[in-house]
Amino acid sequence: MKKLPALLMAGILALSMTACGGSQAPADNQGSADTKGAEGETTAAAEEEEITCDMLVWSPAEDQSEEFGNWLQTQCEAFAAEHPNWHITFSYGICPEGESAKLVTQDVDAAADVFMMTNDQLTDLLPANAVARIGGETEKYVQETNSQAMVDSLTVDGALYGVPFTSNTWFMYYDKSVFTEEDIKSLDKMLEKDVVSFPITNSWYLSSFYVGNGCTFFGDGTDNDAGIDFSGEKATAVTDYLVDLVANENFKVDVDGSGIAGIRDGSIKAMFSGSWDYQAVKDALGENFGAAQLPCYTLDGKEVQMYSFAGTKALAVSSKTEYPQVAVALAKYLGGVEAQKSHYETRNIIPCNTELLSDPSMDSDLLVKAQNDTVANTSIIQPFVAGMANYWTPTDNFGKSLRNGEVTHDNAADATEAWNKNMNTSVVE
Repeated sequence: MKKLPALLMAGILALSMTACGGSQAPADNQGSADTKGAEGETTAAAEEEEITCDMLVWSPAEDQSEEFGNWLQTQCEAFAAEHPNWHITFSYGICPEGESAKLVTQDVDAAADVFMMTNDQLTDLLPANAVARIGGETEKYVQETNSQAMVDSLTVDGALYGVPFTSNTWFMYYDKSVFTEEDIKSLDKMLEKDVVSFPITNSWYLSSFYVGNGCTFFGDGTDNDAGIDFSGEKATAVTDYLVDLVANENFKVDVDGSGIAGIRDGSIKAMFSGSWDYQAVKDALGENFGAAQLPCYTLDGKEVQMYSFAGTKALAVSSKTEYPQVAVALAKYLGGVEAQKSHYETRNIIPCNTELLSDPSMDSDLLVKAQNDTVANTSIIQPFVAGMANYWTPTDNFGKSLRNGEVTHDNAADATEAWNKNMNTSVVE
C-alpha cells in the first residue's frame, strides 16, 4: 500500500544459523554497489569460495512470525543449505516494505544487507546511495521471469534495483450472489443494485477515476518536469461525477476499516482493496467470494475505465554490503519461484514470477487472477519521480473535501484547478 503503519522497530533477532553483515563496500557514483560478476550465481556449491560472514535481513513482522510459518527464517535456512561453502550467520530486523527508505537512510552503513521495499522507495534510496544495482545473471533472471511492467517498476536510467516478489496494487472484491459478471464491468450498474464502498479520501485510490479521462502523471510517468496534469475540463468532468457519487445512497466512503466491516455484516456488497484484505473478505463471503479487475464508470454518456496505481515489492541489496555476491544471491532466492510459492501459501502474497503464474492452479485462483488482471489491464505504474511526493497530501485533502460536501457542482472547476496547482507545488506544507 502507499501508506503503511508507522515503522515497527524490533530488536535484531540473532539466530544460531549461518547468515552476511551490514558492512561497508564501495558504491559507484550511480548509488549502487558494483554487482557485475558478483551477482551470486554459482554453478555448484563445490565451486563457491569459502566465505564466513554475517547477514542482516529486514522484512515486515508477519514474515518472521510463527503465525505465518516463520517464512523469512525458513527461506534463509533453505538458502544456506544450498550454499554449504558460505558460512552465514543470519540476524533479522523488522521493517515494513513501505518504510524501508526511512529506516535505511537513517544510517546507510548500519542498514540490512538485504531488505524488502516497495519500488517507490527508490526515490529516497538512490539519492542516499543506499541501494545496490542488480547486474549480471540475476538481472537477466529478473528480466526473463517477470512482466515488463514489473521490470520497469524497478528500473531507473536503465539500471535494475531489486528482485521483485509481488506486484503491489488494488482491485475489487464483491459478493457474487449480488453482482453478475456483467454487472462488475460497470460501477454504475453495481450502484443501481446494491451498496459499494470506496476509499475516496485515500490518495492511492482517488486518482483511479481521473487517469482514464486523460489526466496524466509526469508525461509518461517518468518526466518529472512535465508535472501532474489534472487540469481543465477533463478533470472537472470527473470531479462533477464524484460529487454525484458521494451523494449516492448506495455509495459508502471506506474509511478506518468501514469497508471490510460492512462486508462482514452484509451492509456492503463490494469494496476496493488489495491482497492484504483477502482472508477477511473470503471469510465473510464464503462461497459468494468474488474478486476482479477494476470496472468502468459512465461519464457524460461514455464508459471510462478506472485505473489503479501498480508497483512492485522487491528484495533490495544494500550498497554497503561487504559480500555482494552472497547478498544478491539471497535476494534472488527470496524472490525466486519456491520462495514466492511459499509466500503465497503462508501469507497470500501473490506471485509475480511468470513461471509460477503459468501453473494452472494459480491461473484458476480468483485472488491471483484479480490482481494480475488489474496489473495487466486496469493499472498504471505508480510514478516514482521526485515530484510524486507532492501528490499525496493535496489529494487526501481533496478526497476529504468531496466526502464532506465542500466540493460541489458549482465550485468543481475552481476546486479541481486549486488541487492541481497544489499537486504541482514544489514544496507541500
